[in-house]
Amino acid sequence: MKLHESDTKKYQTVTGYDASGVEINAERYNYSLIVLPEVPPRAWNAPTFESITAEHFDIIGQDSPDVVILGTGERQRFIHPKLTAALTMRRIGVECMDSQAACRTYNILMGEGRKVTLALVIGPQEGHSA
Repeated sequence: MKLHESDTKKYQTVTGYDASGVEINAERYNYSLIVLPEVPPRAWNAPTFESITAEHFDIIGQDSPDVVILGTGERQRFIHPKLTAALTMRRIGVECMDSQAACRTYNILMGEGRKVTLALVIGPQEGHSA
């Protein structure tokens, strides 16, 4: 699904997504990544929801966001609170949602000027082998 066209590269905006990847400022990514408004997207070594560890969230915490939007793939899944405890102790919120909802929510919060991080799990599609 295309969200909108964007001529500006000032902010990292989700411009499209589907089951196999995401477009940030019209550039395609087919692997898990971390997106912040003012920093180029970077790879996130979390190819599946099951592979996420507390260390993955420690990496995100280094950016000191106000909120982390975790895109969990084709369906909404919830991360165990022990994995995000370090963020919670720092009063950094973590919201889990399916990746399409996560992309939309990130764009809204980013547009409001919030210090938001989008963490997307993009790996083998459910029901498909790698």
